[in-house]
Amino acid sequence: MEIKVIFDKAAVNSKMKIGWGLSILTGGGILFDTGEKGEWLLENFEQMGIDVKKDIKNVVISHDHWDHTGGLCDILRSSGRENMPVYVCPGFSMETMEKINKSGGRPVISECFMQITDNVYTTGEIPGNYKGKFMPEQALVLKTDNGISVITGCAHPGILRILEAVKKHFKKDRLFSVIGGFHLIDEDKRIIRFIAREFKNMGVLKAAPTHCSGPYAEEIFSEEYGKNFIAVKAGKTLKL
Repeated sequence: MEIKVIFDKAAVNSKMKIGWGLSILTGGGILFDTGEKGEWLLENFEQMGIDVKKDIKNVVISHDHWDHTGGLCDILRSSGRENMPVYVCPGFSMETMEKINKSGGRPVISECFMQITDNVYTTGEIPGNYKGKFMPEQALVLKTDNGISVITGCAHPGILRILEAVKKHFKKDRLFSVIGGFHLIDEDKRIIRFIAREFKNMGVLKAAPTHCSGPYAEEIFSEEYGKNFIAVKAGKTLKL
């Protein structure tokens, strides 16, 4: 399975728009998160030769933050689809739910672990915290011949906790890769090093921290993983 990085803080070339937030298109037409701004997101789709009307069938929003929902309304309006499923956590705001409905989408409440399409799952809502406030979040899980890959938005519940939740449902499968925001940007280097080594203890073969993971996390995971470290940039296609 291939995934395409649509939006991130860095890109493969100067033609791609960059900013804060994340957006990844997976096999099966599932768009995970929508970055900070719809206009930029749509420009990146065009640069990558992706037809929003044909190639996006479902949207999954990791958590209810502006840098992950910023392009949602534009994507829904541009898709030309009626009632496009948008997978959201039960704890999302009513404002976000209303935006989805008014933009032509259909909220699908992913309270628990559930299958979205063939070999693609959501963890369902995992409780987390951000600046002392409740921040529910879900992660995307892809099952391929290489094993399980996990895509995270910001990992507010804790990246290790998310992986533990995934492993409960895939006890016999190896963790092939973990990609996305690990929310380690404000963490001490010692904690980041511990987490990187816990990844290895859990059997994660490839690591791809980006977005809110922070420069120290990218540096430390690169040191720990060597050739199995994946640099994530908008415009890049990754094979899982």
